[in-house]
Amino acid sequence: MKYRIGQGFDIHQLIEDRDLILGGVKIEHSKGLLGHSDADALCHAIIDALFGALALGDIGQHFPDNDPQYYGCDSTDLLKKANYIVIKSGYKINNIDATIKAQQPRLAPFIQQIQHNLADILKLQTNQVSVKAKTMEHLDSIGDGRAIAVDAIVLLEEIELDMQFDVKNHQG
Repeated sequence: MKYRIGQGFDIHQLIEDRDLILGGVKIEHSKGLLGHSDADALCHAIIDALFGALALGDIGQHFPDNDPQYYGCDSTDLLKKANYIVIKSGYKINNIDATIKAQQPRLAPFIQQIQHNLADILKLQTNQVSVKAKTMEHLDSIGDGRAIAVDAIVLLEEIELDMQFDVKNHQG
């Protein structure tokens, strides 16, 4: 069995008059993340980790932010498409570990919902998706409440040829 590890990172500025979406879950907060799409930094970091594990570039190469078709798009749709690319490449997700860095809002009440949502989107068990939240102790732009960042790591495992894996069930 072959394994591949990928690491992803994303950061977005917090601004007024935007929804805050993380892992496809709307979080109640006075600000949201600035971006071409819905700016879901968690999904974006996981996408970069998936592509990185297979040396397929980054999210911007596959879903460029200057392409009008992605303006305002739901990042969970991009995550499904990225997962489909992983599967078509002969791999599947073994597990994900992600850390959201945000001073505000407090994310602990939303972590389980985010974890379940990501597991559902990616057709994984919830114990294959770890999501943690950390503050920055009022340091830097995140600690000042001006941004949210996410680090994500994924472990992919090769799909065995004799394994009956339903690719159609995993496409976005």
